[in-house]
Amino acid sequence: MYKLISILKYCLVMVFVPFAAAVFADVPRGILIGTVVDAVGKPVSGITVTLQPDNRWAITDAKGRFEIAGLFQGTYSLGIKAIGFDIYTTQVEVEMGKIKSISIHLIAGNEGLNEVNVKGVHGNPDNFIDMTRTVMPSKVITRQEIEMMGSRRLDEVLKEQTGLAIVNDIGSGSRAVGLQMQGFDNGYTMIMVDGQSMVGRNNGNFDLSRITVSNIERIEIIKGASSCLFGSEALAGVINIVTRKNINHPQAMAALRYGSFNMIDATLEGETPFAGKNGSVYLSGNYYRTDGFNANPYLNEGKTAPPFNSFAFQGRGRYLLTENSTFNFNGRYVTRHSENNISYGVQPTKDVLDEQDLNVSVSLNNHFNNGLKLKSQYHLARYKTAHDITDLSSGVLMPGNSFEQYVHRGELQGLKRLSDAIELTAGAGGAYELLQNTAYRGSKNMANYFVYGQVSWHPLADLLVTGGGRYDYHDMYGGKINPSLGLQYQLLDNFTVKAAVATGFKTPNFQQLYLVFTNLQTGYTVLGSEEFWREIKTLQDAGQIMSVFPSAQNIGKLRPERSVSYSAGFNYSPITRLKLDVNIFYNEMKDFINSEQVAVKTNNQQVFSYMNIAKAYTSGAEIGLSWSATKAFTISAGYQLLYAVDKGVVDSIKNGTGLYGFVYDTDINNIRPSTLKDYFGLNNRSRHMANVKFSYQHEKSGLTGTFRINYRSKYGFSEDNKANKFLDPYDTYVRSYFLLNLALQKTFYNKHLQFQLTADNLMNYRDQLMPAQQGRAIIAGLSWRF
Repeated sequence: MYKLISILKYCLVMVFVPFAAAVFADVPRGILIGTVVDAVGKPVSGITVTLQPDNRWAITDAKGRFEIAGLFQGTYSLGIKAIGFDIYTTQVEVEMGKIKSISIHLIAGNEGLNEVNVKGVHGNPDNFIDMTRTVMPSKVITRQEIEMMGSRRLDEVLKEQTGLAIVNDIGSGSRAVGLQMQGFDNGYTMIMVDGQSMVGRNNGNFDLSRITVSNIERIEIIKGASSCLFGSEALAGVINIVTRKNINHPQAMAALRYGSFNMIDATLEGETPFAGKNGSVYLSGNYYRTDGFNANPYLNEGKTAPPFNSFAFQGRGRYLLTENSTFNFNGRYVTRHSENNISYGVQPTKDVLDEQDLNVSVSLNNHFNNGLKLKSQYHLARYKTAHDITDLSSGVLMPGNSFEQYVHRGELQGLKRLSDAIELTAGAGGAYELLQNTAYRGSKNMANYFVYGQVSWHPLADLLVTGGGRYDYHDMYGGKINPSLGLQYQLLDNFTVKAAVATGFKTPNFQQLYLVFTNLQTGYTVLGSEEFWREIKTLQDAGQIMSVFPSAQNIGKLRPERSVSYSAGFNYSPITRLKLDVNIFYNEMKDFINSEQVAVKTNNQQVFSYMNIAKAYTSGAEIGLSWSATKAFTISAGYQLLYAVDKGVVDSIKNGTGLYGFVYDTDINNIRPSTLKDYFGLNNRSRHMANVKFSYQHEKSGLTGTFRINYRSKYGFSEDNKANKFLDPYDTYVRSYFLLNLALQKTFYNKHLQFQLTADNLMNYRDQLMPAQQGRAIIAGLSWRF
């Protein structure tokens, strides 16, 4: 504890001292005054005008006028969200000691107060690709929404979004908390921070709980195949995390939260311009710890989610080299240490895992006089783990899995508006991936090269057409072209339709090819397809295999996965305060790589491996509804219907032959021919998911709050009778459940001080089959913005 206090004191001094002189210096401030009118010039009163990044605001009077004084010199982002009008954003330059005047004309629209569509967001300097131009279903989760939820880690934010599910991989335990989107597993969604893809997966799962949300400005979610622009990991979609930018003057923030399970979440951040505003720097540090928790209500000892502590440091730097050239630097370093003493009534052990996550990127942005924007970038990612288990009875150390992954990526990207109606984005680059893992029999490496482009075309004022394509060449699997096409048409002022089709391409990863892993605590084994037959023979010779399933004959050289995704939907606002979003999707996959149990060991533990499923699909619908009952109170709801199907199982059942033609019926204690009603679908996927959110936001008093209800219907967990390798009614399921969450915030001293109270999982729901679902958590916090 003393070491922690010393570290926090050191961080406090290093972050805040550089800003103190500038913050408290007696310098003349600027003033911004303005008038807000509608399309016909009528003043708009009672709406809030905000300035970012320092959260200054004002409310227009009866004549539409507003004034914000005491501003530092710099460029501010001005925004207006008002019922009945489109979202308005612009950049405002304020000079020291001067008055800046601005006139704002709002356009009639149908935007509500609870959600910001991606279309209202400024372009991201970290990536010229406008993710919204894919015409795929998209959403932005704003910093304000994250704060109102009271979330601490990324998985807590995403699990409450329509169409997203946070799941555990059966082969990875509670330390692999991954994201499922439209029925695709975690490995099919690209996780990006400021436009750069993240690496480091625990048995294939990217653990979202290792990312703090303390410095996140917004989260962009794109659903549907995006691998034509972003690469092979984006078959299901993209999650792009955008951190703080637009630094105009020195400021800082300190926050501390404490709650159930001895959870501590402490954040320090600061930012300042320098060199006459030609440069800027942002620094943040976060410390997070928890005692872990036990998600199994029948277990009296041990933790299903281990205790851990984590330090996260992030820095951004920007320097204007010339009027048209900017140098940018991004750096992120995260450590996490966890220890878990486990007995479960058998051999007591201590499980220790250390993780290090480093991401560094440098880029040169050039804006030429002819309108061409060009970005050259290099990105280094390194993820390292060390995992050991100690037998507490004998004191013997059992070496676990050591893992180290490097990715070197270089990319050149350009953006050019060819005319008022046509914009072109294109890029090219390559990536080299190196992995060293004790479970992979030495070092492995892969390389791929790519070129891509996207054209956005407005043939009509109400019609947007986007077309894109990407060519990938992989040194093990050759080349592949992936095109995409999207249409968006505004039929009426309050009714917009959209449709898209895109192809996807994904090569097998290191785990699926080379993994040789046995969990020393529980005894299950996971084998990559390239290693399976050699390793299974070694286990058989050692007398450790009871039986090998017939389905194991399908294990061989894995083929790349290919997919075609179709989506269509509409946005409709029958009245100003009501908004309806509907999207229907169908994703067809060929050579889908699936993890399956293929053998049983003599200790009754499973052996898993990977094989291609000839054809599979996910299909369904997503519906979102938002109603602004008053200016301060909003109700929103979302629902997803999902079908995830292996076509081979369906064909086998229809024909009454093959591996899936029969089912063991426990009611009659005998085998009978299977029917389509017996087949539930792919494992770990719920047929129904829904959420309801009640939001209250009173601007004048600074009081905000949310009450959220999340529902997930039952989903398949594992085989529970004689193995027929598909989910039937007699297998093990995770039952349906509801989660209730509450968060309240109150600001004081002109929004400088904020108090927050959060209550997650109010009904204390737990399930032994969900090791990462914590029980009831009550958390309180304070933050102060300088």
